[in-house]
Amino acid sequence: MSESSSCPDPLQRYPVCLKIMPDLKRSMPKRALLSEFLQNSADRTGFPPYLVDLARIEESRYALINSLPIFPEIVRTRMVNPAFDLMTVNWSNLPEFITDHSVVPTPGTAYVIVWNRPGSRDIQICSADADDLLALKIVAEGMDPVRAAAEGGISAGAVENLLFRGQQRGLILAPDSLIRRPREFPAGEISNPEFFSSKTFTLQWHVTQTCDLNCRHCYDRSERKTMTLQQALRVLDTLHDFCSLHHVYGHVSFSGGNPMLYPHFDRIYREAADRGFMTAVLGNPMPIDRIEKMTAVQKPGFYQVSLEGMKAHNDYIRGPGHYHRTMDFLKLLGDLGIYRMVMLTLTRHNMDDVLELAESLNGRAELFTFNRLASVGQGAQLPAVPPALFPDFLRAYMEAAKSNPVMAYKDNLFNLLKWQKGVPVGGGCTGHGCGAAFNFVSVLPDGEVHACRKFPSWIGNVYEQSLNDIYHGFDAEKYRGGSIACGKCPIRPACGGCLAVGYGYGLDIFNEKDPYCFRI
Repeated sequence: MSESSSCPDPLQRYPVCLKIMPDLKRSMPKRALLSEFLQNSADRTGFPPYLVDLARIEESRYALINSLPIFPEIVRTRMVNPAFDLMTVNWSNLPEFITDHSVVPTPGTAYVIVWNRPGSRDIQICSADADDLLALKIVAEGMDPVRAAAEGGISAGAVENLLFRGQQRGLILAPDSLIRRPREFPAGEISNPEFFSSKTFTLQWHVTQTCDLNCRHCYDRSERKTMTLQQALRVLDTLHDFCSLHHVYGHVSFSGGNPMLYPHFDRIYREAADRGFMTAVLGNPMPIDRIEKMTAVQKPGFYQVSLEGMKAHNDYIRGPGHYHRTMDFLKLLGDLGIYRMVMLTLTRHNMDDVLELAESLNGRAELFTFNRLASVGQGAQLPAVPPALFPDFLRAYMEAAKSNPVMAYKDNLFNLLKWQKGVPVGGGCTGHGCGAAFNFVSVLPDGEVHACRKFPSWIGNVYEQSLNDIYHGFDAEKYRGGSIACGKCPIRPACGGCLAVGYGYGLDIFNEKDPYCFRI
């Protein structure tokens, strides 16, 4: 990367090199590049042998700081970040050494990337691995990812993962996501653009109704046609087409019933991974051999199980012995390095168990959260939390979460409480408040697509229509818009209440607000 002809302060250009060898500041010519000066020096006695490469890295960093290229306003296809430098060096661990001098550079050919993330003035420096180099090569040469996968002897999904990783780090620029709120969507006081568009799209896929439990609050125990393998593959194909068209990364959350009881689970899990989708499981405890077989294909982003309180209440809801089986299973997942999530369905009967359960999960799971009961299916037989008690429950939960890192804020109404306290709001239920038919949909075994699994919210059938047609259909847009009663809410993009809870209360969910909303 070229340098300007100006004469910068050497300490600004070479802060690490001159910290190691401060006398160089006096001996090197004013306008010389330190790397060239060292290479041309007849006597390098006393210089660390890696200093030439270290100087080249610092020169690249300084050049980017002072002459950033112009980023394109609109990116129409994947491209390598123009504020980027890839260099070959003769010593490994140099980027790590820059930030931690206890790291020892070792001889050997290595690659270093120096780049600037769009929208930031911070210059990033890191060692480049084979995955980085392959992703950059594919984009720089305009290679088709499928052809690149075939030539490299890896799956197309693996290539997509490499490209997505490069995009997340800012090495690769990609078109903006087309999963975004319309201009007329009420913004309230929210200005952060991340609340209005999503880089990922989740398919919560209920692959089977078969389940090894008979929970008292199950939303749907109806008989549905069994999904054939051919139908399952078509679901994955239409999801892949949808994600490609909308420039988003696909995420498949396998659910049920118990998804691992679906006879073709192993095949469709592999097919999902091969298409480049992130995967997760919302299921029940399973034998270790099934989990190891799954992780050998692709480690799930998380495995979510459910607990409904401490042992007595949980086993009343989910069956005798379930509490201890689940706790044992969480340890198994932890031993395998799988991110563990625990979900609770909040009712009047278990709300007093929540904080104790959360404390018992500290160190046994990475995340614990809850959904309010939607009085749908068998759940209609259980008592919901009285709305008048809910704000104080949220306050107690937030107070406990200050000292318990596993407790997460999934319920959108946490954001209302945060707003009232003057605290920055979070992503809520799906990262965008209510994400029903926005950044996720649910697909059932018979192909029905619903805006949200917790209540009947039909928007199409994926065996009869493409996911793209369903997503842009009238019914999906209606659920995506939510309730007009939320239109003047100052935090609408981070909230929207819970449509499923409103449905369970018999409300007109498109015109009435969440019955638990405490905004005056």
